[in-house]
Amino acid sequence: MGAAEDDEPPSKRVKVSSGQSVDISDGTFVRDPVSCSLSDSMARPLAFQGDDEVVGTKGVIKKVEFVRIITEALYSLGYKKTGARLEEESGIPLRSSVINLFMQQILDGKWDESLNTLENLGMVDEKIVKLASFVILEQKFFELLDKEKVMDALKTLRTEISPLCINSDRVHQLSSCVISPSQQVLAGVSGQGIVRVKSRTKLLEELQRLLPPTVMIPEKRLVHLVEQALDLQLDACRFHNSVVGEMSLLTDHQCGRDHIPSQTVQILREHNDEVWFLQFSHNGNYLASSANSSVIIWEVKLDGRVCLKHQLAGHERPVSYISWSPDDHQLLTCGEEEVVRQWDVESGECTHIYVKNGLGLISCGWAPDGKRVFCGVTDKSISMWDLEGKELECWQGHKTIRISDLEITSDGKHVVSVCKENMIVLFGWESKVEKVIQEDQAITSFVLSTDNKYVLVSLSNQEIHLWNIEGMVKLTAKYKGHKRSRFVVRSCFGGLDQAFVASGSEDSQVYIWHRGSGDLVGTLAGHSGTVNCVSWNPANHHMLASASDDCTIRIWGLDRVNLNQHGTVGNGVNCSNGKVASLRCKRASV
Repeated sequence: MGAAEDDEPPSKRVKVSSGQSVDISDGTFVRDPVSCSLSDSMARPLAFQGDDEVVGTKGVIKKVEFVRIITEALYSLGYKKTGARLEEESGIPLRSSVINLFMQQILDGKWDESLNTLENLGMVDEKIVKLASFVILEQKFFELLDKEKVMDALKTLRTEISPLCINSDRVHQLSSCVISPSQQVLAGVSGQGIVRVKSRTKLLEELQRLLPPTVMIPEKRLVHLVEQALDLQLDACRFHNSVVGEMSLLTDHQCGRDHIPSQTVQILREHNDEVWFLQFSHNGNYLASSANSSVIIWEVKLDGRVCLKHQLAGHERPVSYISWSPDDHQLLTCGEEEVVRQWDVESGECTHIYVKNGLGLISCGWAPDGKRVFCGVTDKSISMWDLEGKELECWQGHKTIRISDLEITSDGKHVVSVCKENMIVLFGWESKVEKVIQEDQAITSFVLSTDNKYVLVSLSNQEIHLWNIEGMVKLTAKYKGHKRSRFVVRSCFGGLDQAFVASGSEDSQVYIWHRGSGDLVGTLAGHSGTVNCVSWNPANHHMLASASDDCTIRIWGLDRVNLNQHGTVGNGVNCSNGKVASLRCKRASV
C-alpha cells in the first residue's frame, strides 16, 4: 500500500464521499461536503458506537483516538487511499464533517463563512476562539493588502480585528502596514521589503496547532508519541552512552554495562610520586596530570593511545589544580599556596607566572574568552588578571577558602568557589549578585557541569551531592558507596550528555553512578592506592582516566569482549581477548 496505489484503475479506488477532495501540505484530504449542517457535528470529541472501547493490556488507550491518529499518520506519510480505506472500514472519520467544511472554507478564502463555522464549533474556551479568529482575520487583512485593496484592509482592521481586544501590539503593527505596506513586521517580507502573504495551507497548519486536539488532531501525532516513547526508554536506560542511531522500533532499547568504561586499556607510569590531579582538555586531545611539583601533558592519539607530550617543571610546591584554556592552547597550573604558571601546550614553555606579593595562590580558572585569568588567593579573595599579568580586579571578603577548586560559568558572568567550609558561592562579578549552596558537611571539592546547570559537590561524609543552580538552587540527587576519610577525593561528570558521575575512592576503586537515577552502575578495580581524581574525556564518551597514590594513571575503555556480543562501539584502543595490547609510547608503558 502507498503512493503507488494512486495508479490503480478508478474502479479500484475507495469511494470516500460524494464531494470533491482537496489535498493539503500534510497529505490529508479535506473533503468538500455536499451538505453539512453545523448542528450535525460540533467540535466536541467525535462520538461513535463503541466510543468507550479500549485497546492494549493497560486499558488506557481509547480505540477511537488510536484509529484516528493512525489515520492521520497514513495521510501524512502520503498513503492517502489507505487512510481513506481505514476511515471507511472502521467507521471512524479522521475529522468531523464540520471540521472538513471549516478547513475547506479556509483554503477557499471564505473568511466570513469560516468565522461563522468557527463560532459554531462548540468550543468552550472563548480565548481560543478569539485567537483563531485573529489569525484568520490577519490572513484576510494581508490578502486584501496584497490585492491593493487598502480601504477594505483598513475596514477589516477597524471593524473585525480591533474589536477582538487581543494582541494590541500586533494590531499596532498591522496599522503601520496600512500606512506603509513595505513595513517589515508582518507575515513575511521579501528581499525588496515587499509583504508576502503566507499560504493558506500554512494558515491551516497554524490553526491546527492552535485548536484543541479533539477538534483537529495535531500533525504527526503518532510520530511524536513514538519519539516520546523512545526518549523515555533512553531516560530509563542506566547504561546508555552512545549517540542514538541504532535504536529500533522493533525491540525495546536497553544497553548493557559494557557501554561504559570498565576495562583498563592503558597504564601510564611516568610519574614518580602520588598523582593528585588530572583533567582532559575540552577537545579531548590532551590530558594534563600532576604529581607533587611535576606536571605532564599527554596527547591522545587518533587510535586512542595516550602518549607523553611534555614534562613541565618549575613549581616549588605540589601542584593542586590544573585548568585548560577555552581553546586548549594554554594550560594553567597552580602550586599549593604558591604561584600560577601559564604554559603553551604546543611548545611546553612557561609563558607567564601569576604572583601576588606576600600571598599564595590556591586555585585558577579561565574566562570564556580566554583573555582573563581568575585566581583564588590565600587571603580569601579572588583576583582577575589579563594575560600580561596585570591585575584587573580583586574581590575581597570570604570569596574563597583554601580549597583549590574554582570554576567560571561559560557566559563569564559567575565565579564559583568554596567560600566557607560547608558553603559554595556563585558570585556574579559584574552584577554583584550571589547564590549559595549550603551543605551540612564539609566540602572537599566540586565541579561545574558543562551546561552550567549543575554543581557536583564531594563531601567529607562520603557523599556526593548534585545541585541544580538554574533559578532557585536545589539539591536534586545524592551518590553514595565510595570511601573517603582522610584525603581529597575528586568526582566528575562524564559520558554522553554528562549522564554519569564518576569518583575516586580511598579503597583504590573508581565508582560510576547514573546521574539521573543515582544508581551505582559500576566499580572499576585495578589501582593499588587511593584514587584521588577522575576525568572523563569530553570528546570520547568511552574513555575515562583515573589518578592514584600508586603513582599511575589508568585509562579505562569499553569491555570489548562482552561488547562484541551486543554490537561494537568504537573504543579507540585495540584490545585482544580482554588483555591490554602493547601501547608503549615514549616512556609511557603498560
